[in-house]
Amino acid sequence: KVIWTVLVTILGYASSLPVGDDSLCTAEELAKYKIIFTGKWSQTAFPKQYPLYRPPAQWSSLLGVTHSSDYSMWKKNEYASNGVRDFAEKGEAWVLMKEIEEAGEKIQSVHGIFSAPAISSGTGQTSTELEAHPRHPLVSFVVRIVPSPDWFVGIDSLNLCEGDHWMDEVSVDLFPYDAGTDSGFTFSSPNFATIPQDTVTEITCSSPSHPANSFYYPKLKILPPIAQVKMVKVKKIQLGLSAPFINLPAKSNEIIDTVS
Repeated sequence: KVIWTVLVTILGYASSLPVGDDSLCTAEELAKYKIIFTGKWSQTAFPKQYPLYRPPAQWSSLLGVTHSSDYSMWKKNEYASNGVRDFAEKGEAWVLMKEIEEAGEKIQSVHGIFSAPAISSGTGQTSTELEAHPRHPLVSFVVRIVPSPDWFVGIDSLNLCEGDHWMDEVSVDLFPYDAGTDSGFTFSSPNFATIPQDTVTEITCSSPSHPANSFYYPKLKILPPIAQVKMVKVKKIQLGLSAPFINLPAKSNEIIDTVS
């Protein structure tokens, strides 16, 4: 009776524990994906204050990570880390990479870091590959909007696993976010630190509600997507090799690192 009581108590406690988004992934193998980022920031779609020079509209390199639910790169309505702040404001990735590596070392929540080259215009594509693990099936990434005070696009904790299998293809429209660390209203605003720091918020056609805001389009109901990301599962071929894919030329600010 004593043993039975203890078992019931333990099982009851375990059932009350929080369950992470990745806890139900029972896929047996690693999965490799090609991730394709497409910039849709055109002067036609976003005519207001569209940056034509010094610098023209463009995208930073993409920095991403595959991880478990124990790690978060960024979240809407939460405060950005120092690494996300540096990336969103200046495109500097080293602090963010250090944060990712420390999370991987301390709580084994990170499987790998991946990156894709910058895009030198508002429209265009860049791509790379990533590897997801059954215990690390979530994908997060950030891409800085250039020029901007602290604006970026990205994904927070997208789960590529569905039960016992990996999704074949995922496509997500992306909209601009404000990191909450700089109070500039326009693409070319000078540095104006937000004190105290605000949380990460989505920029919409009516928020911030100010005529000076570069994304303020009061006649629209919603902004058109400023970018899109697609992740396609790479099928295996003989000898365990993955199918070839087009690797775009590396830029000078490309980030290459892995954590396993």
